[in-house]
Amino acid sequence: MIHISDLKANIGETPILKGLSLDIEPGTVHAIMGPNAAGKSTLSKVVAGHEDYDVKSGDITLNGESIMELSAEERAQKGIFMSFQYPVAIPGISTAYFVRTAVNAVRTANGEEEMDAVTFLKTARERMKWVGMDKALLNRPLNVGFSGGEKKRNEIFQLAMLEPQFAILDETDSGLDIDALRTVADGVNKMRDPKRSFLVITHYQRLLDYLKPDVVHVLVDGRIVYTGGFELVHTLEEHGYGWAEEQIKNGEPVCPPGAEA
Repeated sequence: MIHISDLKANIGETPILKGLSLDIEPGTVHAIMGPNAAGKSTLSKVVAGHEDYDVKSGDITLNGESIMELSAEERAQKGIFMSFQYPVAIPGISTAYFVRTAVNAVRTANGEEEMDAVTFLKTARERMKWVGMDKALLNRPLNVGFSGGEKKRNEIFQLAMLEPQFAILDETDSGLDIDALRTVADGVNKMRDPKRSFLVITHYQRLLDYLKPDVVHVLVDGRIVYTGGFELVHTLEEHGYGWAEEQIKNGEPVCPPGAEA
Protein backbone atom coordinates (compact mmCIF):
# COMPACT_ATOMS: atom_id res chain seq x y z
CA MET A 1 0.00 0.00 0.00
CA ILE A 2 2.10 2.93 1.30
CA HIS A 3 5.88 2.75 1.53
CA ILE A 4 7.82 5.74 2.90
CA SER A 5 11.58 5.50 2.58
CA ASP A 6 14.14 7.72 4.36
CA LEU A 7 11.96 10.82 4.02
CA LYS A 8 13.59 14.15 4.82
CA ALA A 9 11.60 17.37 4.65
CA ASN A 10 11.97 20.99 5.73
CA ILE A 11 9.77 23.97 6.42
CA GLY A 12 11.91 26.77 5.06
CA GLU A 13 15.40 26.09 6.37
CA THR A 14 14.18 24.08 9.36
CA PRO A 15 14.49 20.27 9.08
CA ILE A 16 11.36 18.53 10.36
CA LEU A 17 11.45 14.99 9.00
CA LYS A 18 14.92 13.53 9.35
CA GLY A 19 14.96 10.18 7.63
CA LEU A 20 11.50 8.76 8.36
CA SER A 21 10.62 5.31 7.03
CA LEU A 22 7.24 3.58 7.30
CA ASP A 23 5.38 0.70 5.66
CA ILE A 24 1.59 0.42 5.82
CA GLU A 25 0.00 -2.69 4.40
CA PRO A 26 -3.52 -2.90 2.90
CA GLY A 27 -6.31 -3.35 5.41
CA THR A 28 -4.35 -2.10 8.43
CA VAL A 29 -4.69 0.81 10.83
CA HIS A 30 -1.44 2.42 11.99
CA ALA A 31 -1.26 5.05 14.72
CA ILE A 32 1.49 7.61 15.21
CA MET A 33 1.99 9.24 18.59
CA GLY A 34 4.70 11.62 19.72
CA PRO A 35 5.48 14.89 21.48
CA ASN A 36 4.62 18.30 20.06
CA ALA A 37 6.80 19.42 17.12
CA ALA A 38 7.99 15.86 16.48
CA GLY A 39 6.84 16.01 12.84
CA LYS A 40 3.49 14.19 12.95
CA SER A 41 1.43 16.77 11.08
CA THR A 42 4.34 17.48 8.74
CA LEU A 43 4.35 13.81 7.75
CA SER A 44 0.64 13.87 6.96
CA LYS A 45 0.92 17.00 4.85
CA VAL A 46 3.98 15.78 2.96
CA VAL A 47 2.20 12.53 2.07
CA ALA A 48 -0.87 14.50 0.96
CA GLY A 49 1.26 16.80 -1.22
CA HIS A 50 1.11 20.12 0.66
CA GLU A 51 3.21 22.68 -1.22
CA ASP A 52 4.63 24.45 1.86
CA TYR A 53 6.99 21.57 2.62
CA ASP A 54 10.34 21.11 0.90
CA VAL A 55 11.15 17.41 0.49
CA LYS A 56 14.92 17.05 0.45
CA SER A 57 15.18 13.31 -0.16
CA GLY A 58 13.40 10.00 0.17
CA ASP A 59 10.43 8.48 -1.59
CA ILE A 60 6.74 7.75 -1.02
CA THR A 61 5.08 5.03 -3.08
CA LEU A 62 1.43 4.01 -3.30
CA ASN A 63 0.94 0.46 -4.57
CA GLY A 64 4.51 0.47 -5.87
CA GLU A 65 4.21 3.78 -7.75
CA SER A 66 6.09 6.86 -6.57
CA ILE A 67 3.82 9.82 -5.86
CA MET A 68 6.60 12.34 -5.22
CA GLU A 69 6.03 14.24 -8.47
CA LEU A 70 2.24 14.28 -8.16
CA SER A 71 0.25 17.31 -7.02
CA ALA A 72 -2.13 17.15 -4.06
CA GLU A 73 -5.06 16.83 -6.50
CA GLU A 74 -3.39 13.96 -8.35
CA ARG A 75 -2.64 12.17 -5.09
CA ALA A 76 -6.29 12.51 -4.10
CA GLN A 77 -7.29 11.03 -7.45
CA LYS A 78 -4.97 8.09 -6.76
CA GLY A 79 -6.84 7.44 -3.52
CA ILE A 80 -5.09 9.44 -0.77
CA PHE A 81 -7.29 11.33 1.69
CA MET A 82 -6.38 13.55 4.64
CA SER A 83 -8.72 14.66 7.39
CA PHE A 84 -7.52 18.06 8.59
CA GLN A 85 -6.77 18.94 12.18
CA TYR A 86 -8.30 22.38 11.55
CA PRO A 87 -10.86 22.11 8.70
CA VAL A 88 -11.27 25.34 6.78
CA ALA A 89 -14.55 27.14 6.13
CA ILE A 90 -15.50 28.07 2.56
CA PRO A 91 -18.27 30.70 2.40
CA GLY A 92 -20.53 30.53 -0.66
CA ILE A 93 -19.88 26.83 -1.40
CA SER A 94 -22.39 24.39 0.04
CA THR A 95 -21.22 21.17 1.65
CA ALA A 96 -23.22 19.16 -0.90
CA TYR A 97 -21.67 20.98 -3.87
CA PHE A 98 -18.15 20.66 -2.45
CA VAL A 99 -18.40 16.95 -1.68
CA ARG A 100 -20.17 16.00 -4.92
CA THR A 101 -17.59 17.94 -6.95
CA ALA A 102 -14.77 16.14 -5.12
CA VAL A 103 -16.38 12.72 -5.56
CA ASN A 104 -16.96 13.25 -9.29
CA ALA A 105 -13.47 14.65 -9.85
CA VAL A 106 -12.02 11.42 -8.45
CA ARG A 107 -14.46 9.26 -10.39
CA THR A 108 -13.71 11.07 -13.66
CA ALA A 109 -9.95 10.79 -13.12
CA ASN A 110 -10.37 7.04 -12.70
CA GLY A 111 -12.53 6.58 -15.79
CA GLU A 112 -15.81 6.14 -13.89
CA GLU A 113 -19.15 7.79 -14.57
CA GLU A 114 -20.04 10.81 -12.46
CA MET A 115 -22.47 10.29 -9.60
CA ASP A 116 -25.81 11.86 -10.48
CA ALA A 117 -27.63 14.14 -8.05
CA VAL A 118 -30.20 11.56 -6.94
CA THR A 119 -27.59 8.88 -6.23
CA PHE A 120 -25.38 11.41 -4.49
CA LEU A 121 -28.12 12.58 -2.13
CA LYS A 122 -29.19 9.03 -1.31
CA THR A 123 -25.60 7.99 -0.58
CA ALA A 124 -24.80 11.19 1.31
CA ARG A 125 -27.77 10.81 3.66
CA GLU A 126 -26.78 7.21 4.38
CA ARG A 127 -23.16 8.10 5.10
CA MET A 128 -24.13 11.11 7.22
CA LYS A 129 -25.95 8.72 9.53
CA TRP A 130 -22.66 6.87 10.04
CA VAL A 131 -21.19 9.94 11.74
CA GLY A 132 -24.34 11.37 13.33
CA MET A 133 -24.28 14.40 11.02
CA ASP A 134 -27.40 16.51 10.57
CA LYS A 135 -28.50 16.28 6.93
CA ALA A 136 -29.37 20.00 7.04
CA LEU A 137 -25.63 20.71 6.99
CA LEU A 138 -25.50 19.56 3.36
CA ASN A 139 -27.11 22.81 2.25
CA ARG A 140 -25.01 25.09 4.44
CA PRO A 141 -21.71 26.66 3.30
CA LEU A 142 -18.83 24.26 3.99
CA ASN A 143 -17.87 24.45 7.69
CA VAL A 144 -19.26 27.98 8.02
CA GLY A 145 -20.72 28.29 11.50
CA PHE A 146 -20.11 24.59 12.16
CA SER A 147 -19.12 23.61 15.68
CA GLY A 148 -15.80 21.84 16.19
CA GLY A 149 -17.57 18.51 16.40
CA GLU A 150 -19.61 19.19 13.25
CA LYS A 151 -16.43 20.01 11.34
CA LYS A 152 -14.81 16.74 12.38
CA ARG A 153 -17.95 14.74 11.57
CA ASN A 154 -17.96 16.45 8.17
CA GLU A 155 -14.37 15.34 7.57
CA ILE A 156 -15.27 11.70 8.21
CA PHE A 157 -18.41 12.10 6.08
CA GLN A 158 -16.15 13.22 3.22
CA LEU A 159 -13.94 10.20 3.85
CA ALA A 160 -17.00 7.94 3.62
CA MET A 161 -18.11 9.54 0.35
CA LEU A 162 -14.69 9.52 -1.33
CA GLU A 163 -13.84 5.94 -0.30
CA PRO A 164 -10.05 6.41 -0.61
CA GLN A 165 -7.44 3.66 -0.56
CA PHE A 166 -5.37 5.39 2.13
CA ALA A 167 -6.71 7.82 4.71
CA ILE A 168 -4.72 10.02 7.09
CA LEU A 169 -6.57 11.27 10.17
CA ASP A 170 -4.57 14.17 11.60
CA GLU A 171 -5.72 14.70 15.20
CA THR A 172 -9.35 14.13 14.25
CA ASP A 173 -10.09 13.65 17.97
CA SER A 174 -9.05 17.17 19.01
CA GLY A 175 -12.00 19.22 20.23
CA LEU A 176 -14.45 16.30 20.33
CA ASP A 177 -16.55 15.44 23.35
CA ILE A 178 -16.99 11.82 24.39
CA ASP A 179 -20.18 11.19 22.39
CA ALA A 180 -18.83 12.84 19.23
CA LEU A 181 -15.57 10.93 19.57
CA ARG A 182 -17.38 7.61 19.72
CA THR A 183 -19.58 8.53 16.74
CA VAL A 184 -16.63 9.63 14.61
CA ALA A 185 -14.72 6.46 15.52
CA ASP A 186 -17.75 4.36 14.55
CA GLY A 187 -17.79 6.10 11.18
CA VAL A 188 -14.12 5.30 10.63
CA ASN A 189 -14.63 1.68 11.68
CA LYS A 190 -17.42 1.33 9.12
CA MET A 191 -14.87 2.30 6.46
CA ARG A 192 -12.35 -0.37 7.45
CA ASP A 193 -11.79 -2.72 4.57
CA PRO A 194 -9.13 -5.30 3.52
CA LYS A 195 -8.08 -2.95 0.71
CA ARG A 196 -8.17 0.34 2.67
CA SER A 197 -5.56 1.52 5.17
CA PHE A 198 -5.48 4.30 7.76
CA LEU A 199 -2.79 6.37 9.43
CA VAL A 200 -4.13 7.91 12.64
CA ILE A 201 -2.16 10.77 14.20
CA THR A 202 -3.10 11.57 17.78
CA HIS A 203 -1.80 12.59 21.19
CA TYR A 204 -4.33 10.61 23.16
CA GLN A 205 -5.42 7.08 23.94
CA ARG A 206 -9.15 7.74 23.81
CA LEU A 207 -9.64 7.61 20.02
CA LEU A 208 -7.39 4.57 19.70
CA ASP A 209 -9.44 2.71 22.31
CA TYR A 210 -12.27 2.74 19.76
CA LEU A 211 -10.17 2.16 16.63
CA LYS A 212 -7.82 -0.52 18.04
CA PRO A 213 -4.91 0.10 15.62
CA ASP A 214 -2.89 -2.86 14.37
CA VAL A 215 0.43 -1.02 14.75
CA VAL A 216 1.52 1.93 16.90
CA HIS A 217 4.60 4.07 16.15
CA VAL A 218 6.44 6.55 18.35
CA LEU A 219 7.70 9.56 16.41
CA VAL A 220 10.38 11.73 18.02
CA ASP A 221 12.46 14.47 16.38
CA GLY A 222 11.43 13.63 12.83
CA ARG A 223 11.97 9.86 13.01
CA ILE A 224 10.00 6.80 14.01
CA VAL A 225 12.01 5.52 16.95
CA TYR A 226 9.87 2.62 18.17
CA THR A 227 7.04 0.46 16.82
CA GLY A 228 4.75 -1.84 18.78
CA GLY A 229 1.25 -3.16 19.12
CA PHE A 230 -1.85 -1.65 20.69
CA GLU A 231 -0.44 -2.17 24.20
CA LEU A 232 2.09 0.58 23.42
CA VAL A 233 -0.78 3.13 23.55
CA HIS A 234 -1.28 2.46 27.26
CA THR A 235 2.46 2.72 27.93
CA LEU A 236 2.56 6.13 26.27
CA GLU A 237 -0.53 7.29 28.14
CA GLU A 238 1.11 6.35 31.43
CA HIS A 239 4.73 7.36 30.82
CA GLY A 240 4.62 9.99 28.07
CA TYR A 241 7.58 10.32 25.68
CA GLY A 242 10.38 11.45 27.99
CA TRP A 243 11.87 7.97 28.17
CA ALA A 244 12.33 7.89 24.38
CA GLU A 245 13.85 11.37 24.24
CA GLU A 246 16.24 10.54 27.09
CA GLN A 247 17.34 7.24 25.52
CA ILE A 248 17.97 8.94 22.17
CA LYS A 249 19.94 11.71 23.91
CA ASN A 250 22.12 9.08 25.63
CA GLY A 251 22.61 7.04 22.46
CA GLU A 252 20.75 4.07 23.92
CA PRO A 253 18.38 1.68 22.08
CA VAL A 254 14.85 3.01 22.34
CA CYS A 255 12.77 0.74 24.59
CA PRO A 256 9.57 1.64 26.48
CA PRO A 257 9.32 1.21 30.25
CA GLY A 258 8.47 -2.39 31.11
CA ALA A 259 9.45 -3.78 27.70
CA GLU A 260 12.41 -6.03 27.01
CA ALA A 261 15.34 -4.28 25.32
